[in-house]
Parts: sequence; C-alpha cells; structure tokens
Amino acid sequence: MTTVHNTAERFFASDNYSGIHPEVLAAIAEANSAHQPAYGGDTHTSRLQTVLRSHFGADAEAYPVFNGTGANVLALQSILPRWGAVICARTAHINVDENGAPERIGGLKLLSIETPDGKLTPELIDTEAWGWGDEHRAQPLAVSITQTTELGTAYTIDEIRAITEHAHRHGMRVHLDGARISNAAVSLDAELGEFTTGTGIDILSLGGTKNGVMLGEAVVVLTPGVADGMTYLRKLNMQLSSKMRFLSAQLIALYEGDLWRRNAAHSNAMATRLRTQLEERVADGRISSNPVTGLRFTQPTQSNGVFAGLPAGVASRLRAQGFHFYDWDAAAGEVRWMCSFDTTEADVDAFVGAIERELAPSE
Repeated sequence: MTTVHNTAERFFASDNYSGIHPEVLAAIAEANSAHQPAYGGDTHTSRLQTVLRSHFGADAEAYPVFNGTGANVLALQSILPRWGAVICARTAHINVDENGAPERIGGLKLLSIETPDGKLTPELIDTEAWGWGDEHRAQPLAVSITQTTELGTAYTIDEIRAITEHAHRHGMRVHLDGARISNAAVSLDAELGEFTTGTGIDILSLGGTKNGVMLGEAVVVLTPGVADGMTYLRKLNMQLSSKMRFLSAQLIALYEGDLWRRNAAHSNAMATRLRTQLEERVADGRISSNPVTGLRFTQPTQSNGVFAGLPAGVASRLRAQGFHFYDWDAAAGEVRWMCSFDTTEADVDAFVGAIERELAPSE
C-alpha cells in the first residue's frame, strides 16, 4: 500500500489528529471474525454494557454512536421536551463547534453564559435559569457542562456536585459532555464514576475519538428513566450503526482495562511538559515575558491542552516550520496547543525549541 502522508508528522492542533491506538486496532480486527447480529444485537455491544457499568454503576445504559456531536445532540434531545432549553457555557462545544446541530437537528434552544474559564457555577446558571411557566420563553430544563472544558480546565468533584444539586432543585437535568472525560479523571486522580454517577449527573456523552479510538462515542444514561425514547431517537438522529460491534469493540478496548487512563495520562503529561518547559524559559529569560512581544498563558493547564498568547506573526511563522495548531482567539493572539496519546517528548521538545527561537528577547 502506498503511504500518502508523512508518517513522522505530529501536530498540536487537536487530539483528533492522532491515529488509532494499536490495542484499539487489534480489537477492531478481532471483531471482524465470523458474523454477528446487526444494530447492537452482537456480543460486543452486550459486553460493552458490562464494562461501562463497572465504571458508572449498575443502572448505566450505554448507546454507542458514531461521533461526539451525535452523542451530544442525542443525549440532550432525549432528556428534554420540544419546548426545553439547555443552559451551557458560551464556549461549550454544543454552542460553538457543532454548527447549530443541537438547535437545528435536536430542536433545542441553547442559553449560553459567558465564563472566565469555561466552567459554569450555580450563580452563573441562575442568570439564565428563570422564566418557568412563561409561554414566551424556552423553558430552561437542562444544564450541560463539559469535562474537561473547551478551555482545558477541569471541574472538581465538589463543583460538579454543586451544579447538579442546584439544577435538580430547579427540576433541571444535567448532561456532561465527556469528549475528554479520561483526561479529566487523570487530572482529578479520580475514577470515572466519582464525578459523574457519584455527583448526580443524569446523562453523559462518553468520549473515545480524542483518546485513541478510530471513531465512536457513546451516550450513557445514568439516571433510570431520564431518557425515555432513546432507542428511537438514536435511529431518528442517524446514529444507529448497523455494524455496531465495531464501535463497541473499540470502546471495550479503551475502557475494559486501563488503556483510557494510560492514554489520557500520557497526553496530559505531554501538555504539562510543554507548559513547564516554556515557563522555565520565561523564568530564566530565554523567552521574552514582555506582555506584548513575549509569551503569556491564558488558562491553567489541567488536562492535555495549553492555551497561550503569542505576538502578531509568531503563530504563522511556527506553522511555516511544520508546527500546526489552532488559533483560539485570533484577535487576541490566543492559540491552543493540544497533546495526544502519541505525542512524544521529542515532539514537545522540538516545539519548545521553535517557540524559544521565535520569542527570544531582542538584544
């Protein structure tokens, strides 16, 4: 087979850029033997239920889907009536990066709130949690949080519990977008169930793609009866896979043992290495700390992403050297650097060297 890409390239743009973990590839190959019933009637999907209940409790029900947007739309649609609205952070993936799918496909109203760090609080939620019984206002009936957030920050267990208790007192349900749930668990040194089932989360989108899976996520219902109609909605939303065993097999490979934790621990460690080396160079003067012409950090690094501010033109020059990453807020010069399960120390060190050369103090 002809190789059509440079196999030595490593990008810092997104953890979606990484390949498939070899253990996941092996699971796909193993699932490719003989015939199995379609649409989730296979032994792999049955096994997945057992695996995920070991993390999220005996009442958990998992519904494999193709992708994260599908998981989020399906999860939110399943817990809301047609007149329901979802309170979320303004930076939330459902609000910024899903092309209106929750509203246009799910038929939901999003009530977004500005946050300094991507995290909601009970007080922030209250700025939109009002108007129940007013026929002129979409009814706030759910809260959606992301763990870890789109800004790389992690909710503590107590912070999530405060949100769920506050939301439940108002009769609202709580959804957790767990695209990077494994990174959050590593950051918190916690088990997956501790900050989900254990804090009162009702339903979650379980990530796979950003942590070594080829494709596939799952909606996991934690509160019994909270998502009536999920079986029908998954098909209605075009998220029912005929050969579901290949989705389930990947998630089994990730979550049955400790692969989910190993992958996330590595990507988190690489982000910490990137941040620490840059901070050391700022501290000893090898990188300028000038707020205009130097390097600044815009968010704490609590998972596998580093958010930083760069002077004008530097991002473009770094990309020209082969270091690809996203602008987060181009007007403010803010960028995002993401590490993956296959990011190496050499990748990080080479990137740090390039940044140092660009931001060395002028004589």
